[in-house]
Amino acid sequence: MSIAHETILIVGHGSREDSGNQEIRDFVGQWRARRPGWRIEVCFIEFASPSLHDGLLQAARSSRRVLVLPLILNAAGHVKMEIPEAIEHARQHCPGVDIVLAPHLTACDPILAILKRRLRHAMGRLDMPDPTTTGVVLLGRGSSDRGANGEMAKMARWLQEEGDHELVDLAFTGITWPRLERVVQRQVTWGMRQIVVLPYYLYTGTLMERIHRQVEHLRVQYPQIRLECTHHFGFEKEIFELLEQRISDLQAGVPDSKLPCDGCSYREIAHDMGHGHSHEHTHGHVHATGEVVAILKTSTEVRAA
Repeated sequence: MSIAHETILIVGHGSREDSGNQEIRDFVGQWRARRPGWRIEVCFIEFASPSLHDGLLQAARSSRRVLVLPLILNAAGHVKMEIPEAIEHARQHCPGVDIVLAPHLTACDPILAILKRRLRHAMGRLDMPDPTTTGVVLLGRGSSDRGANGEMAKMARWLQEEGDHELVDLAFTGITWPRLERVVQRQVTWGMRQIVVLPYYLYTGTLMERIHRQVEHLRVQYPQIRLECTHHFGFEKEIFELLEQRISDLQAGVPDSKLPCDGCSYREIAHDMGHGHSHEHTHGHVHATGEVVAILKTSTEVRAA
C-alpha cells in the first residue's frame, strides 16, 4: 500500500436519513474537484459509514499526516469529546502518524454571510418585504452544551446588528428551549406580519424534514401571517472557503489553528465523571465545567495511587 504524505479527513455528523449523508459525500466530491491535488476522505460520527474510528484508522494507516476537519457548525460533545477520543485511539494504533484536529466551523463572518444572503432572498419572496414588521427566527439543533447554544445566540445577535430587522429570535429543534412554535407565537403577539425561519443546518436529514413540516403546521395555525422558511446551507462557497482556510492555517502552523480540546486533560476526567466538556476560550484555557475543574486534583491523585 502506498503511503500518502497528507490526508484531509472530513468528519460529518451523519443522519438517519441517507440523503443527508449523500449530500456530505457530494460535498466532498465537489471539494476534490476544487482541489485535485489534495487527498480528501470522509467519515461520519454516527448513522453512516465509514465510522469516525474506521475513517481515522484508514487515513492514519495510509498517510504520514492526517488533518481532521469537523464539518460541524457548533462545538458540543461530538467535537469536544468524541472526535478527540477517536483521534487518541488512532494515535495509539498508528504512533508514527501526525494527526491534527482543526476547529469546527464556528460562529464567524462567512457563516453570517450565508445567513444574510438567505434572509435577503427570503425577504424578496414576501409580498411586503418590510424588515420592521418581519420577524426572524434562527433555528438550530440545540445542545446540552451552553457554549454551542451560545454560538447560535452570537449569530442571531450579529444578524440583528447588521440588518434592519427589529426582532431576531433564537429557537431550537430539541434538547433546549425555546422551540419554534413558542417563538412564532411570541412574534405574532408582538405584531409581526411576516416571519422568516432560517434553519442553522449544514445538510438535510430527519430534522430538516421535521422543520418544514412544522412550518406548514404554523401556516395553518396562523393564516394571517406569511411564513418563509429557507433551506439548509448545503454547498455554499463560504463552507468550502472556511475549510480551505482551516487547511492553510494547519499547514502553516498558525497559532490557535488546532482545536483546544485535542489533548486536553480535562476532557478525559469530564468523560469519566459523566459530564459534558465545555470551554470558554477567552482567557487562556478556562473550563466552564466547574465541578470537573474542582475534582481534577483529586482524580489525578487517585489515578497516581
